[in-house]
Amino acid sequence: TVAGQSAVREFTGCPISVATNGIIAVNEPKNEENYLGQFPVSFGAIAPFMADLDTTDGRGSVYYREDSSSDVLQLASDYIKGGFPEAAFDPSSVVIVTWKLVAPYQGPGEDLTLEEKRNTFQAVLASSDSSSYAIFLYPEDGLQFYSAYSKNNDGKIPAMVGFSQASTNYYFWENPGSYNVIANDEDSIRNLHKSSNAGRQGVWVFEIGSSSDTIVPAKVSNVLASLEPSEEDQELTSKPFMSDYGSTEIRPQYVTSNVTGTPSTESFYRHREFPTAKAPPRQFPAQQFPPQGPQVIDVEEFDETGIVFRYHTDVQQTCANNRHQCSVHAICKDYPNGFCCSCIAGYKGNGRQCVAEGSPQRVNGKVKGRIFVGNNPVPVTFENTDLHSYVVMNHGRAYTAISTIPEALGYSLLPLASIGGVIGWMFAVEQQGYKNGFSITGGEFTRQTEVTFLGNNEKVVIKQKFSGIDEHGHLTISTEMEGRVPEVPAGASVHIEPYTELYHASSSVITSSSTREYTVTEPERDGVASTYTGAYQWRQTISFDECIHDDTLHAAPATQQLSVDSIFVLYNRDEQILRYAMSNSIGPISDGSADISRNPCYTGTHNCDTNAVCRAGSGNRFSCECSIGFRGDGNVCYDIDECSEQAGACGSNAVCNNQPGTYRCECVDGYQFAADGRTCVAVEYAVNHCQTGTHGCDIPQRAQCVYTGGSAYVCTCLPGFSGDGRACEDIDECQQGRCHPDAFCYNTPGSFSCQCKAGYRGDGFQCVLGVVKTKCQREKEVALGSGGTFFQREIRVGQFIPQCDEHGNYVPTQCHGSTGYCWCVDRDGNEIDGTRSGLSTAAPPVVIGPSVRPDTIPLPPGTHLLFAQSGKIEHVPLEGNSMKKNGAKALLHIPDKVIIGVAYDCMDKMVYWTDISGPSISRASLHGGEPTTIIRTDLGSPEGIALDHLGRNIFWTDSQLDRIEVARLDGRQRRILFDTGLVNPRAIVVDPVRGNLYWTDWNREAPKIETSYMDGTNRRILVKDDLGLPNGLTFDPYSSMLCWVDAGTKRLECMNPNQLGRRKIVEGIQYPFGVTSYGKNLYYTDWRRDAVVAVDRMVSVENDNFQPHKRSRLYGITTAFAQCPGGHNYCTVNNGGCTHLCLATPEGRSCRCPDNTVGVDCIERN
Repeated sequence: TVAGQSAVREFTGCPISVATNGIIAVNEPKNEENYLGQFPVSFGAIAPFMADLDTTDGRGSVYYREDSSSDVLQLASDYIKGGFPEAAFDPSSVVIVTWKLVAPYQGPGEDLTLEEKRNTFQAVLASSDSSSYAIFLYPEDGLQFYSAYSKNNDGKIPAMVGFSQASTNYYFWENPGSYNVIANDEDSIRNLHKSSNAGRQGVWVFEIGSSSDTIVPAKVSNVLASLEPSEEDQELTSKPFMSDYGSTEIRPQYVTSNVTGTPSTESFYRHREFPTAKAPPRQFPAQQFPPQGPQVIDVEEFDETGIVFRYHTDVQQTCANNRHQCSVHAICKDYPNGFCCSCIAGYKGNGRQCVAEGSPQRVNGKVKGRIFVGNNPVPVTFENTDLHSYVVMNHGRAYTAISTIPEALGYSLLPLASIGGVIGWMFAVEQQGYKNGFSITGGEFTRQTEVTFLGNNEKVVIKQKFSGIDEHGHLTISTEMEGRVPEVPAGASVHIEPYTELYHASSSVITSSSTREYTVTEPERDGVASTYTGAYQWRQTISFDECIHDDTLHAAPATQQLSVDSIFVLYNRDEQILRYAMSNSIGPISDGSADISRNPCYTGTHNCDTNAVCRAGSGNRFSCECSIGFRGDGNVCYDIDECSEQAGACGSNAVCNNQPGTYRCECVDGYQFAADGRTCVAVEYAVNHCQTGTHGCDIPQRAQCVYTGGSAYVCTCLPGFSGDGRACEDIDECQQGRCHPDAFCYNTPGSFSCQCKAGYRGDGFQCVLGVVKTKCQREKEVALGSGGTFFQREIRVGQFIPQCDEHGNYVPTQCHGSTGYCWCVDRDGNEIDGTRSGLSTAAPPVVIGPSVRPDTIPLPPGTHLLFAQSGKIEHVPLEGNSMKKNGAKALLHIPDKVIIGVAYDCMDKMVYWTDISGPSISRASLHGGEPTTIIRTDLGSPEGIALDHLGRNIFWTDSQLDRIEVARLDGRQRRILFDTGLVNPRAIVVDPVRGNLYWTDWNREAPKIETSYMDGTNRRILVKDDLGLPNGLTFDPYSSMLCWVDAGTKRLECMNPNQLGRRKIVEGIQYPFGVTSYGKNLYYTDWRRDAVVAVDRMVSVENDNFQPHKRSRLYGITTAFAQCPGGHNYCTVNNGGCTHLCLATPEGRSCRCPDNTVGVDCIERN
C-alpha cells in the first residue's frame, strides 16, 4: 500500500477511513502532510500505532474486513469482558484492520538500522446497539521499531498510540478536540506486547463513545504471564479472529522502481533508493467481500509464555537477516518461531553480548542524583559524575569508584554498597549449573531499586540502565538516584558483614529483596569511638530482553543465591571519591555447608592469573586456563600479540592495534568502516550543492534548492510556480478565477494582480457598483451588525459605535455611549492625542461579556502584519504576497505608551507587546476586550519579545538590565536565561519546532547575533563579522531561514542557521528597525521612511511599501498567521510532563523552575 493512503468503511453507521499510517479516522482525514508528527490531530482518529509508515514496493500490507460471524463476535466479546468483567456486551459486528509487516518511512541518507525492521499489529472495533469498544493487539516480536522519520520533520519521531477527537472550527480559530494518549515514547511502546490493561499480554481494550471524552481504558492489570492452556483458552485463541481470511487489501497503484529483475536475498538487504510516489486513496467497495483464500496471518494457541496470540508471517525472522544482532563471538541458530544467539566456547554472555571467560572487565558510566541527607531541607544534587568499575572475573570481585561526590553526601552513601553491587552480580563466580547477571542479560537491562531505611523510614530510589558493551569493549551504565538517606557523620567508617540474597527469575524479569545491616563507627572523641547499627530493606527489579525460542537458554534455576563477602566501603574526602569493593558468587540456596561452595574456584582462594579461568574439579581440585587472547599455564598468562602473529588481520587501508586479550583495527586517514564494520572504504566527503551552485534546480527566481544533508538536496518551486523544482513554470492565477468577476486580472511571474473594471470600486478581489460608503459608515454598519454575514451579531453592552454626519464623515467629537468618555478625531477617525476626557461623573456601567475599547476592532479573517507605532499597534491585511493598504487600521490605541516589540500567539489569537515607558509587558485579544498587563515589575527597558506557541512561553530582551528572560504566557514563572555577555540586546525570535532561540546585540564595539537552545543551553555566537547595528530579526518557520536588518550596514540579510554562508537580500536601505516574513516577502519597518517596506527575498527587489496616515517612527513588526505553522515540540502535550517551565531543545525538552521558587514544589530535569 502507498504510505498515507486510506480507504473508507462504515462502523456503527458512520464511515471510517483506514490509513496506512497506523490510524483509523472516524471522519474525513486530512492529507498526511497535515497530521504526521502532530497529536492530537484535527480529525477524529483511533491510533494503534500512528507513524509515517511505508508500504511501497512490497513493504507490508494493510487488510480490513467487517465480520459478524458468531465465532469472531464471541472472541471479541471475550477480549472485552477480560478488560471489563462487569460489562454486559453482546457485539453485533466487528471491523478488523491488520497492518502487516509495514516499514518505517526512510528519507535519503537516514538511519540504516531501520532499513529491515517491520511492524505487525491490529485494531478491532466492536459495536452493539448500546456501546462500542476498541481492541489493540500487539503480537510478540510484532513491533521491531518504535519511532520513524517523517516527511514533515527532520528528526525521528516516536509513534503515537491513542485517541483524538475532531477539532472544532470557529470564525477566527480552530479549537483542538480532546484526546487520550496511551503511549508516546519508545520505552512505553516497546512494552506494549509485554503488558496489557485487559489481563493478557499484548491486548489493550478501550470503551469508546461519540467523543474522545468518553474513552474508558480497561483496568485489569494482572497479566496472565504463565498459564497452562485450558479448554476455554483453546477455544478463544484457535478461532480465525486474527487472520486475514476474507479481508480486503488496500493495494497501491503500480510504482516504478530503479531495481530491475528478481531481487535475490542478497540484493534485498542491500541499500536501495526506494521511490516515494503517492497514489490517490482507493474507496472500499460497498458490497460484502467474498471470502479469499487463506492468508498469511493466523492465530496460535496459548503457550507456556502466556502469549495470547501469535502471527505466522511469510517473512520469518531468521539468522539470515538478523545475524548482526548476535555478537561476533556467538553463533546464531534458527528455531521454528525465530532465532537465538549463543556465545561460542571460551566466551560468556547471552549471545548478543559476549566476553572472554576469565578476562577482567571494565564498566564506565555516569551518575546523577538529588539526595536529602538526614533532616536537611536542602538536597545535595550532582550530575555527570563519573563511575568506573574494574572486575576480576575469576574472583568475582568488583571494584567500583564514583568520583566528585560532595562530602556532605559521601559518608552517608557508604551503606549503599549495592550501587556497585549490581556489577558484582553481573560478573559473580558461577557455580556449576548457575548463571550470573551477564550470562543472563548480556549487560543489557534496566534496574530499579527501592531502599527503605528502618527507623525514620527514609527512602531512596535508584534507577540504572546498562547498555551493553561499547566500541572500546567496556560495559556502559547510567545511574539516577533520588530520595533521602540517614546522615552518617563526616569521618566515620562503615562496615558491612557478608550477606546472601535470593534472585527470583521469571520471563524477562528478575526480582530480589532483603534486609541488610551495617555498622557505623564514628570518629573518636576523647579517645572513644562510638558505634551504632543501621538497617534497610532492599527491593529491586531487573528487566531485560531474553530469547524465548531456545529452552536451553533458560536452564538456570528460577531462584539463585548470590553470596557477597569481603565487602569494603570507603569515602575519600580529599579526592571526593566513593569506593565500593566486594566478592561475589552465585549458586544454589544453601547455608554454606555444601561441598560445591568450598571449591577454591568459588571461594576465590585459587592462584590463577587474573587473565585466566578457574575450572572447578571434584572436591577441592581445580585447574587454571588462560583466557582467549592470552597464552600460558594458567598461573601466569601473557597477552598474545595478534597483530604480529596474524599477518593481514585487519585487511587493506587499516592499522592493527594490539590490546590486552584482543586487537583492534582502525582505518587510516581518508577511510572509514563500511557497513560490515570490518572493511575500510574511502570517505566520500559531503558537498553542499545548494551553496556551491552545482545543483540542478531551476533559477533562483523560480525555484529553491534545499540542502538535506550529505551531498543530497531537493528542489522546490517558489510560490506562484509549478513543477518538480528542476523546471518550474509560472502559474497563471488568472485562469483560476482569483479576481472578482467585475475585475481585470493581470498575471505576473510568480504572482498576479486584480483591478476593478470601469464603473466599479474595490480592490479587485471585491468590486461593487456605484458609490462606495464612507469609512465611518462602514464601521458603523459593522458595529451595528449589518456589515455582512461574517460580522452579524447583537450589539454588545459597552461597544463603541462611531458617529457620522449627514455626508458620512466622522463627527469631529466622538463619545462612547456607555462610559461617557469623549475624544477628538481627524478626518480618518483616528484619535487625536491628548483630547480624551470624561463627560460623565457616573460610575461606568457593568459590562456584560467582553468589552471592546473604543479604539480596538476585531481582526477580520486572514493573515495580517502587526506593527508598533509609538502608542498604538496597527494592522495591514495581506492578500497573497500583497499588502491590502486600504484595509489598514489601528488595532489597539494606548496613549502615553511607547510600544517597541510585538509578538503574536496564533493559537489564542492574542497580541503581546513590550512598553519601555512603563516599563511593562502586556497582551490583548484580537477578538476585542481590554488589554492586560502581565509583567510590570523588575523591568528596565524591555524591547524584543518572542512567543513559543507550542510550549506556551514568552521570551524577551531587556537592554537596560542586559538580560534575556522567559515566562509563561500569563507572566508567571519568570526565569532569567542570560545575564552575562549582553550589552544592548534587542530583537529576539524562536524556532519552536527545533527548540532554538536567536537574538541580536547591537553593541557598537562588538555587534553579534547569538543562538542557544530554548532552555538556555548550547549558547554560541552565530554571526559576528560585518555587522553594524543589527536591529531586527525574524525566523521563517516554512523555509527555516533566519533574516535580519542592520541599520549600520544598511542591509537585509538571510542565512540558514544550520549552514555556513549568508545571503544579502537588499543593500542601501535607510534605517530599518523591525522585520518579519510571510511567503516570499520580507517586511521591515524603517525610521527614516516612516513606512513598512516589502522586499521579495527571492529576487532581492523592493516591491511595495505602506506609510500610515500618521507619520511617526515604526518599531516592532510581526506576522499574525491565519493558521499556526505546522509542527510540534516536546512541550506541546501536557507541558512536556514538567511541573513548571517546559523549554524545548532540538532533542527533547528541559523542565526548569522559575527564579525565586522558595516553598514551590518544582522538579528540574532534562
